[in-house]
Amino acid sequence: MAKDETLLETLQRRGISRRSFLKFCASTASLMALPPAMIPAVAQALEQARRPSVIWLSFQECTGCTESLTRSHSPTVEGLIFDAISLDYHHTLQAASGHAAEAARMAAMEENHGNYLVVVDGSIPTANPGYSTIAGISNRDMLLETARGAAAIISVGTCAAFGGIPHARPNPTGAVAVSDLVTDKPIINISGCPPIPVVISGVLTHFLTFGTLPALDELGRPLAFFGQSIHDRCYRRPFYDKGLFAESFDDEGAKKGWCLYKLGCKGPTSFNACATAKWNSGTSFPIQSGHPCLGCSEPDFWDSGGFYKPLSTPTEDIGATLVYGAAAGAAAGVALGALNQARKRRAQQAHEPVTVDDLEKGGGQ
Repeated sequence: MAKDETLLETLQRRGISRRSFLKFCASTASLMALPPAMIPAVAQALEQARRPSVIWLSFQECTGCTESLTRSHSPTVEGLIFDAISLDYHHTLQAASGHAAEAARMAAMEENHGNYLVVVDGSIPTANPGYSTIAGISNRDMLLETARGAAAIISVGTCAAFGGIPHARPNPTGAVAVSDLVTDKPIINISGCPPIPVVISGVLTHFLTFGTLPALDELGRPLAFFGQSIHDRCYRRPFYDKGLFAESFDDEGAKKGWCLYKLGCKGPTSFNACATAKWNSGTSFPIQSGHPCLGCSEPDFWDSGGFYKPLSTPTEDIGATLVYGAAAGAAAGVALGALNQARKRRAQQAHEPVTVDDLEKGGGQ
């Protein structure tokens, strides 16, 4: 697919039927939490869409975010790279190396100035530029140079979004998030350690479809995926409301699928789509596998500690002391649900979808 060829023209050239195209549009609308009435708008936008250039920068990271992207099933990473976007630079996935790789990044920046997307995974060290360099360029300098001509930046993973594990105390590298350094560009945070595959590809598809960033919460995360807590969507929630908790990983409560709150589950204060989108093509997620949520999509999750201890009480996020027992569990559940709904309404009012131009004028974040 040529960069100046529309997606519809590419599909027609490949013999894809209109019916199959509309099915893809319907699944895309569902992925982005859009109502069925929006399917025609998605189809119209995709028919005229052209592949945006994407430059993917990897800094202080473990490659887990890229590994997550390669496991996306809706849409697949192959479909994204070959049909939807022009992935012009990515350390792990590109064939080029050395001078050729850096030449590809510079060419993408020059040819698509003002229109390309920058995807970043990993935190940026600031204590000493030598802690992490690429082609002799410090992570900080490469980020600022590449972001200068970008239309928007997508921070993939908690390290890029909030500093992540490198930012944890005592933070020897002076690790910071992308938003700590880049303040004049629209930024969307897709947190998680690693983030959910379909959330990464879904946000890229949203930008391709509408040319805008989706509605964001107060931490710059897409509301479609981070609008509710894991606790609210968890299939174990009824047990929490009844005051039925597993006391250890191998007791009768654990075997019966009771709530993992007492074993340190951070679901009540963590916002992500793990309980609905799940992992491995929608097969499972940590809580379904018997492990409490670690809260990895939240800022400073590593320093919050107590992975196998209950949340401290009272908690700032819940706003009420959680006392074990059926009545207290139900009351806290209702209060938490109301708090989450109010939080979602505030975020929606503050972060309606806007164009990149609006965001750059200060209308977004």
